[in-house]
Amino acid sequence: MKALKNFLSHVTANFGRRSAVVLVVLLAGAVAGIVTVQAQEGPVPFRFNLVPASDTIATCLPNAAGTVTVLPKEESRGVDTLDLKAEGLPRNTTFAVFLTELPGSPFGAAQYIGEFTTNAAGRGSVRVDATINEAFASTVVNGVRVRQELNHIVIWFADPSADDFCFAPGTGPTTPFDGDGQAGGTALSSRNFLPGAPLP
Repeated sequence: MKALKNFLSHVTANFGRRSAVVLVVLLAGAVAGIVTVQAQEGPVPFRFNLVPASDTIATCLPNAAGTVTVLPKEESRGVDTLDLKAEGLPRNTTFAVFLTELPGSPFGAAQYIGEFTTNAAGRGSVRVDATINEAFASTVVNGVRVRQELNHIVIWFADPSADDFCFAPGTGPTTPFDGDGQAGGTALSSRNFLPGAPLP
């Protein structure tokens, strides 16, 4: 700071006050430009869609859809941010959200990241701060530790009976994909990205 003051005093003494002011403005603009470029070079947010997780759900809930926006912030904040918005679902119903290895059965490795409850219009949303872009599970297979990438998103009915209206009486699935260990079938997933995946 002292060196900068000395430099500005030298400019003022030799070129006048107006020149010093112009120089300060130019330097400030250059610094702002550098900061802007650095910010633009950071990770870019991205968005993708979710679709009904099965043909049965697509027939039962033809307007069911989800939009996921990922804001990569792990390098600056330690976590990413995932915004999920869903619509066309049954009203006043709770859903469990997972990152998974696969978008369909048997799903592979899975991580429970949150839940949401739809409103009277069948819309719901959730925001999750977690590692998303580099999410993985570390597990042991045949005595060897392996890494399983969690590149898909799957949403389950959180209550085993909540999806009964989509299935023949008594035939709806009961699955373990909820905090209490009992959930219904899948509602939405990223199966539309197969054979690829929406997450890096």
